[in-house]
Amino acid sequence: MKKVYNRILQIAGDVITVEARDVGNQELAEITTFRGKSLAQVIRIEGEKVYLQVFAGSRGISTGDEVRFLGHRMEVSFSEDLLGRIFNGSGVPRDNGPALAENVIEIGGPSVNPAKRIIPRKMVRTGIPMIDIFNSLVVSQKLPIFSVAGEPYNEVLARIALQAEVDIIILGGMGLKYDDYLYFRDTLEKHGALSRAIFFVHTAADPTVECTMVPDMCLAVAEQFAIKGKAVLVLLTDMTNFADSLKEIAITMELVLQIMIVLSIRDFPVRGSINSGNSIKVSTTSPARSPQAAMMTISTSAFRLVICWRTVLPAPNGPGIQ
Repeated sequence: MKKVYNRILQIAGDVITVEARDVGNQELAEITTFRGKSLAQVIRIEGEKVYLQVFAGSRGISTGDEVRFLGHRMEVSFSEDLLGRIFNGSGVPRDNGPALAENVIEIGGPSVNPAKRIIPRKMVRTGIPMIDIFNSLVVSQKLPIFSVAGEPYNEVLARIALQAEVDIIILGGMGLKYDDYLYFRDTLEKHGALSRAIFFVHTAADPTVECTMVPDMCLAVAEQFAIKGKAVLVLLTDMTNFADSLKEIAITMELVLQIMIVLSIRDFPVRGSINSGNSIKVSTTSPARSPQAAMMTISTSAFRLVICWRTVLPAPNGPGIQ
């Protein structure tokens, strides 16, 4: 049974708080406002207080709006009808095609047991000599491509998508400029590869939360095709935007102060204090979950794999600073 609540306790940034029972973590909810409907996801539960991250932002939401819990996590449809289609980070069609609601699968599931993974021995030819000869792409393995600003890494990904000897291409775009999104679409369509491709594209103008869902959505669909015996290549670009989205969400969730407290309790050397006017910046990032067996992931652009990275800029000669 779907639970409906008409009282929002707090609105802080893009996070709203409601009082609810029997709600699970990462469960989806639908918020109805005068501007329409927006999805939200449960990010924290404290007793009967439930904190939800609103996908489209909290602008226009009032404390009397309706919050309806859907009773499930983020899901995506899986079928052969996905081929040639383009979706956003929430799985909603971006190509003005019909919505798909059959054979729904949940994203973000647990990784496969590493002991059950296939031994990486089958090479996937990309047609790019520098990759095939010096850093071969192998089934069930990930291949990161690091680049600096200005390098044409998206052009390299498009070339790999066209030349790779696989059955299905799944492109996950995170924080893409609209021109980059159109470049991928037009390039694959021009060379006749769009019919074997599936796009999950989050642009820079889309809600930040959707960016974090793109890798799991791509890998969940790829896993199902791999189970059916298809050779699937997943291309993710770019992980820098993914990390930035996680940092932005962490700040919104008011995790900065919590991390500072944890560091203090665990005797990590944190200099300065907020009261003395110091600037302490803490950001947390993590990569997408590892792909399942018989799937390959290419991630582009350099990114930091960090559990807790902090930059401390103490005020000079501040009171009480050692």
